[in-house]
Amino acid sequence: MCTAATYKTKDFYMGRTLDYEFSYGEEIIITPRNYPFKFRYTGEDSSHYAIIGMAHVTDDYPLYYDAVNEKGLGMAGLNFVGNAVYGEPVDGSKNVAQFEFIPWILSKCGNLDEARKALSTLNLVGTPYSDNFPAAKLHWIIADKSGAITVESVAEGLKIYDNPVGVLTNNPPFDRQMFMLNNYMHLSPKQPENMFPENVGLETYSRGMGALGLPGDLSSASRFVRTAFVKTNSISGEGENDSVGQFFHILGSVDQQRGCCEVAEGKYEITIYTSCCNADKGIYYYTTYTNHQITAVDMHRENLDGTSLVRYRMIQEENILSQN
Repeated sequence: MCTAATYKTKDFYMGRTLDYEFSYGEEIIITPRNYPFKFRYTGEDSSHYAIIGMAHVTDDYPLYYDAVNEKGLGMAGLNFVGNAVYGEPVDGSKNVAQFEFIPWILSKCGNLDEARKALSTLNLVGTPYSDNFPAAKLHWIIADKSGAITVESVAEGLKIYDNPVGVLTNNPPFDRQMFMLNNYMHLSPKQPENMFPENVGLETYSRGMGALGLPGDLSSASRFVRTAFVKTNSISGEGENDSVGQFFHILGSVDQQRGCCEVAEGKYEITIYTSCCNADKGIYYYTTYTNHQITAVDMHRENLDGTSLVRYRMIQEENILSQN
């Protein structure tokens, strides 16, 4: 399905993979400060923070998958089928439809603390955008340079978890994902020591044996563990190129290749795109399944005081450089 992660060097970065069997025609969308968000229950907002991220646009409305705002707060929604349960609108409550959750938070909240406060009075409802776009079953990661949280709307209500690893995948619920990390606390980038008696004479016969047991399959639980391990032990330079390149390596550890995850006869889940956003600078980087060249869109090169969406189609064609 999908994997999201955060990463911090000199700047703060956040991104995700979108793993699915087909594309909805996603685009990089910049929503300027004066674009009129017409929220279903809380009214129109035409003076807000600017936002950049990946979205499907319908009726000139951005259905964001992942995004950051100009203040450095980021958010991504990932599939949570079988567990996500939304409420019904309640008179007198701050009702927010699931499809507008990302822009509602990012348009109003400048940091993670403000997002927490906004969530404390929120009633997340399952109102669909339209008959053609039913409410997707999702959970979310919200993060800035200070930390991350996971938000899950389940049968018991809206649950908000601190997310100390800065990683999110899909099922099971986040608290169970974190509990299952206990099974992997022994993993290390260092070579293991022989804990048997010395006369047994055991030796390491390969590099990387400290990570024996690290999951390598494509299930969401395994991707959570693998991404958490790779991110936690990741080392890079502080510069932009080093940081961005390393982030793509982190999420590349859970890339999905066509043919390895069959979802129906002859249909396979693939990593449609991978994103990495420098949340401090508002630069959105991406690659696609068919184009490994890292491409960037800088929100601050656009008129952020405008009223219309700025749209960039993803570049899908592979660019192979020849050296001779």
